[in-house]
Amino acid sequence: MDFYERYLQSLPRLRKAGYAFVGNRKHSAVKVCLWARRALCGKGSCYKQKFYGIKSHRCLQMTPAMPSCNQRCLFCWRDTSLFSEAWPLDGADEPSEIIDGAVAAQRLLLIGFKGNASADRQKWLEAQEPNQAAISLDGEPTMYPKLAELIREFHRRGFTTFLVTNGTRPEALRHLAAEDALPTQLYVSLCAPDEETYEKTNLPVGDDNWTKLNETLMLLPSLATRKVLRLTLVKGLNFHSPERYAKLVKVSGVDYVECKSYMNVGFSTQRLTQAHMPSHDEIRAFAAELAGNAGYEFTDEQVESRVVLLSRDAEAARNRFITRV
Repeated sequence: MDFYERYLQSLPRLRKAGYAFVGNRKHSAVKVCLWARRALCGKGSCYKQKFYGIKSHRCLQMTPAMPSCNQRCLFCWRDTSLFSEAWPLDGADEPSEIIDGAVAAQRLLLIGFKGNASADRQKWLEAQEPNQAAISLDGEPTMYPKLAELIREFHRRGFTTFLVTNGTRPEALRHLAAEDALPTQLYVSLCAPDEETYEKTNLPVGDDNWTKLNETLMLLPSLATRKVLRLTLVKGLNFHSPERYAKLVKVSGVDYVECKSYMNVGFSTQRLTQAHMPSHDEIRAFAAELAGNAGYEFTDEQVESRVVLLSRDAEAARNRFITRV
């Protein structure tokens, strides 16, 4: 049995966990975020709404590359045993097919809120027409061969897009730039201040991922879009050396840095414990030291998610909220 067949056999289990698979080849998936559910019931919103102004209840959390990733990060809440280090299929589903299926799947996943007395009726109606795509749910999205077309199609339909990448495929980001298909906001995960920590934390598949990540950091200043470094910080693993992180932040010149605590959820509970989770006060202190070394400034925080937002300068802080035309 090859990898793809084993992957397909896992789909019933993943559906029970809340995933909905779309497209003929089933390499794309949707899962409703906890914060989208809470937002529909007036119980708060994702920190990305607080930081950047996108609406949690209208966010489509999806991936076009469920079975592919070239890392096995210890802190990942996904089932990393389902990842192939390369694209495992012959061909790929079309972007329009993926988006149509993803929106339809999101509506089905939210159908129970229609009759929920705790849900806000107006927000539920708005959620039927998502306008923000978080291309980040699972896998490494840049491995999807038609990512440029997918992002352009999202934009054509009036979506804003957040693309999250592990940064080990700078050639894919260059391709997006050349195809005029950069996302509204590009996230690069930076979860180690040095190669030794990277090897222990991210468990890369391949010999040059750390080199590629640093190549991406050097590429970022040339990419004409909003850019964010996300630091997922794990006690006893990569939660150290803010001054070294700061050097990498300065190389990248990104608009924003998110310092976020690892959360002991999903499959990560099989690898790590609650003791690996920094408190919000610890995250805040770490972020302050990083900011001082990098020349960034504190902008915002969300205690519930244990995350702090740093901005490159006052102008970036003022312009952090995404506006729509």
